[in-house]
Amino acid sequence: MYYIIYALDRPDAGDLRIKTRAAHREYLHRPDLPVRLVLAGPLLADDAVTIIGSVIVVAADSRSQVEAFSAADPYRHAGLVGSVRIELWNWTTGNPELEPAQ
Repeated sequence: MYYIIYALDRPDAGDLRIKTRAAHREYLHRPDLPVRLVLAGPLLADDAVTIIGSVIVVAADSRSQVEAFSAADPYRHAGLVGSVRIELWNWTTGNPELEPAQ
């Protein structure tokens, strides 16, 4: 199953994001995660420059695995994140796992 993690930063946390970015990226690419990272990237404000949060898509067997993965993210530990939503997602279009073999 696929899940989307939609995390919005605290409005005053821009410097904190910069300070913890390396740890966050290292965490996302650890080989022992309880989920499989599918895609991830920052959410941008309308100015297309200011980062306001993150979207992470993972494959996992359960919501509890995704919740544990999200809770252990260095961004969360540092207090950068103001809110998090985790939603089950049905990835259909553009999913290479569903594309017919050629």
